[in-house]
Amino acid sequence: MRALVVEDNRKTAAFIARALKAEGLAVSVLRDGDEALGMLAVSGFDVVLLDIMLPGRDGLSVLRQMRGRGNQTPVLLVSARGEVNERVEGLDAGADDYIAKPFALEELVARVRALIRRGGDRVSPVIRVGDLSLDTTTHRAQRGNRAIELTSREYSLLELLMRSAGRICGRMMILEKVWDYDFDPGSNIVDVYVRRLRDKIDSGFEIKLLHSVRGVGYVMKEGA
Repeated sequence: MRALVVEDNRKTAAFIARALKAEGLAVSVLRDGDEALGMLAVSGFDVVLLDIMLPGRDGLSVLRQMRGRGNQTPVLLVSARGEVNERVEGLDAGADDYIAKPFALEELVARVRALIRRGGDRVSPVIRVGDLSLDTTTHRAQRGNRAIELTSREYSLLELLMRSAGRICGRMMILEKVWDYDFDPGSNIVDVYVRRLRDKIDSGFEIKLLHSVRGVGYVMKEGA
């Protein structure tokens, strides 16, 4: 389970992150609304804890942009202000829950657990990275208006890379997840399939999505 904490106060962000990590979540912390939108466009999370007062783009604007893009990740709004009208505005903007500062850590963690449980019932079968989409029910891939034909192995590789968007996938990890260690780790089979996949999803597009990390592996993300 992955959580994104968007909070500009370093102490508060560290406080929340420690609590969520203790619950077994992988936690990413950002302090800027624009950075959060960029991260949400290329990487999937199970829950987002979003402060309203942020540098640059405020939390409500981030939330509206998320929902406008079709991103239905559960969002817990966190604010130093607890007025009814602000709570209503946040919920109307698409928040799933709201908690005011100062809060009891136990309550925040309980609310996060509840959001993750509810979110699991409404997870979309479609994974998106930029303008590339992959339907995990029909196994159909599409970039922009172009349908992409995939072999079963190419589909498995693409699904792994897209679910790990923004994170580097090492060759050994890919071998384990896609080939079940059926191949010699010294084989270049991963590189061969990545080249085939790159030709299918990036060829003809100005923005490249599948990137090599020299000596380490591969990462799916927008931009260099």
